[in-house]
Amino acid sequence: MRRYFGTDGVRGVANELLTPDFTMRLGRAIAQQLLETTPNHLPRVLIGRDTRRSGAMLETALIGGLCSMGVYATSAGVVPTPAVAYLVREGHYDLGIVISASHNPARDNGVKLIGSDGYKFPDEYEAQIEARLAEAPEPFPYPPPDKIGLWQFDERESEQYLLYLLHTMRELTGEREPLRGIHIVVDCANGAASQYAPVVLHELGAKVSLYGGEPDGDNINLACGSTHLETLQSAVLETDADLGVAFDGDADRALFVDEKGDPVDGDAIMTLWAITRHKQNTLNPPLVVATEMSNLGMQRRLEAGGIQMQRTKVGDRYVAEAMRATGALIGGEQSGHIIFSERATTGDGLITMLETLGLYLHYRKPFSEIAHPFTPYPQKLVTIPVRDKHAWQTHAEIQSLIRDAERRLEARGRLNIRASGTENAIRVMVEAETLEMVEATITPVMEAIVRAFGADQN
Repeated sequence: MRRYFGTDGVRGVANELLTPDFTMRLGRAIAQQLLETTPNHLPRVLIGRDTRRSGAMLETALIGGLCSMGVYATSAGVVPTPAVAYLVREGHYDLGIVISASHNPARDNGVKLIGSDGYKFPDEYEAQIEARLAEAPEPFPYPPPDKIGLWQFDERESEQYLLYLLHTMRELTGEREPLRGIHIVVDCANGAASQYAPVVLHELGAKVSLYGGEPDGDNINLACGSTHLETLQSAVLETDADLGVAFDGDADRALFVDEKGDPVDGDAIMTLWAITRHKQNTLNPPLVVATEMSNLGMQRRLEAGGIQMQRTKVGDRYVAEAMRATGALIGGEQSGHIIFSERATTGDGLITMLETLGLYLHYRKPFSEIAHPFTPYPQKLVTIPVRDKHAWQTHAEIQSLIRDAERRLEARGRLNIRASGTENAIRVMVEAETLEMVEATITPVMEAIVRAFGADQN
């Protein structure tokens, strides 16, 4: 079992796990891995971060570790995670690094690795970096002074990403200002989208009402953004906007609100996009990749329209892997982390925004009339803090309750239990034809987990 790397890089509380000392050691381990896998040239790394107070501190430590081993580092500053994925590929970097904890509170931070192809670093490479970190106390000899790597800040990297977004929408619509006359509320979560989403929308002609666009280092994701849609819902109704979009801290996901204030999640956007493309005979293969958490109503609607749905484990890397294996054009998560493989290698909240606006322009109807393409099954997801997030897999009573629940649901619903990838917790999800069936199924399983492993139990 890996100690540091989870489903989305290394993540922890700043100055607890993620201290400057640890982050410099991590930078040295990453550098050593790069030097061995790119022996024919000096490795080049691109680094981006979100707006957290600890971001600059950790970036500085990381750069120190990288450069001390002979790696060349370029900082793009505050940029969305998907911007790094795009720029690494376009700029022929050997690695991209993002310092962000995505939708987590400001006290947390993380280090995500993106390969030269724009995809998340493979598990086996992360395992090798972990092994290097375990070597103590100074596993890597320092090179001589004339072999130290150089660092630079290049603001042109972020400008290139902005131009790419504008080109994407103009190519999609054939117009320079396709959003003229459309009023959009944008909640940037006081995160990395703050200097990007409003600029892009203004340049495309939209009227923009901006919320969560004044990051101060501590307010990222604080009562705003995609984890707090109530802010966006109220703003859309108060401003009489046509629709609203909310990002998370590093802008790799986007959720929406229609003009009536009703939320629109990733399942709805993927379904609408796939159905539309299928009708245009441009969904080849007729497939959507989603995770175990996506609603059963989505699956039934896609299948009724002649579109297959393939499920993966929770985590964007698993979605991306399945999309590459099958050639799928779209895949993602209910949370709004959506990959459009014709546009990007990873989930990109800004691309998701533009593709969704493209659908809005295509149908020329109120957003509420197109943005709810299926009736979702009642679904409940609970997160249970525990002492051991893996022991449920061999616990006799819990396994018996799971079997009972699966027999009860059969084809009428689903039960999903998994260990959290980012915290010491177990997530239990049940969906079924009725809310009563959901409650009757999830309650005994929850209670058994709390009795056996609850964090407040002795």
